[in-house]
Amino acid sequence: MKTLLYLINLISFIASAHADKDTIGSLKEWLSLAETNRSPIIENEFAIAPISKEEAQIAKKILWEDHASSIKASRAKEMEQKIISLDGKKMKFDYLVFGEMPEGGRSLYISMHGGGGAPAQVNDGQWRNQMRLYKPKEGIYLCPRAPTNTWNLWHQGHIDPMFDRLIENLIVFKKVNPEKVYLMGYSAGGDGVYQLAPRMCDRFAAAAMMAGHPNESTPKGLRNLPFALQVGENDKSYRRNKIAASWGNELAKLQEKDPKGYIHFIKIHEGKGHWMNLEDSIAVPWMAKYTRSRIPNHIVWQQDDVTHKRSYWLSLPKDQIKARQLITASRKNQRIDIHDIAEVSKIEIMLNDDMVDFNEPISVHHKDKIIFEGKINRSVSEIHRTLKERGDPGLIFSARLNIEIKK
Repeated sequence: MKTLLYLINLISFIASAHADKDTIGSLKEWLSLAETNRSPIIENEFAIAPISKEEAQIAKKILWEDHASSIKASRAKEMEQKIISLDGKKMKFDYLVFGEMPEGGRSLYISMHGGGGAPAQVNDGQWRNQMRLYKPKEGIYLCPRAPTNTWNLWHQGHIDPMFDRLIENLIVFKKVNPEKVYLMGYSAGGDGVYQLAPRMCDRFAAAAMMAGHPNESTPKGLRNLPFALQVGENDKSYRRNKIAASWGNELAKLQEKDPKGYIHFIKIHEGKGHWMNLEDSIAVPWMAKYTRSRIPNHIVWQQDDVTHKRSYWLSLPKDQIKARQLITASRKNQRIDIHDIAEVSKIEIMLNDDMVDFNEPISVHHKDKIIFEGKINRSVSEIHRTLKERGDPGLIFSARLNIEIKK
């Protein structure tokens, strides 16, 4: 009997090893084809077959290498020219490199200039001035030139995909560490930080607003993004000083209710007006202390008027995305709780081995009811999909749960 069990286990092991080889071998064969000759990955059996943790790690590695190779081939010119072109808009950029590259890659500081609502030559001057303002000890200090000259330079809808592409390029071409990307801006650039930080929160490790105005944005979405606010005591135009203080108070209240979130730093510079005489540069080492919270235990996803499909490990089908909607969710071990989810009937939960044990059942709860319970499988297609959606090696997932919320 023992011999029979041994043989059964041995056969199962050999079959499993053969299946592993077939999956990864088939993936490598598919990747060996020119991109234009590849069938859609979802149409391949190897892509939808269940895979092991080890296979998922191998698939993630070789898919990222293929993706990076494709980026290098197709975007070398835009990096050489330092211009991002997307959907009819162009965004110039320039950068300086500081310090030695640490293990894991360089930090990246995206620093947005002021100006706006002015002729191009004025905004060009603001861009060049921004290049001189801050000097991190280590990292790439990059200043984009806003694609337009309007008052809302940095929070129009074309900025988000341009910044996504810019970050993706810097990861591939300049070995930027995706866990050490920071956002900052002065004046109109500070306006951009107020707006972009909450809606692109899963891209950054920390953000710093200097002398800006938030317009209609709110700090709720900053739960997992350390956020610095600085303004001059006498910066009274548009009530920048009062509003920054109000945001500081709001963040303090949010942190009081949620002590593990809403890390923030606020400084009102005594005697200073709109120009803080570079005293605000203290934000750079403050940000550098933080690395990105990639897969937080709790998500507060507050959509803006410019909406996003994904935030951290949550995703929405296109027909479920609405401006200003609020979604909150949490995870602990094998349990996921969906909390606030107004006006949403379907939501997608993305998972990987850093979050759950795929050998055990996973449960999803909403309003104290179990709305899903069971085991799920990893797949090559999901690794490929989440990689192509964001081009971010830190936000690749190997499985997805499609959840219906019944009212």
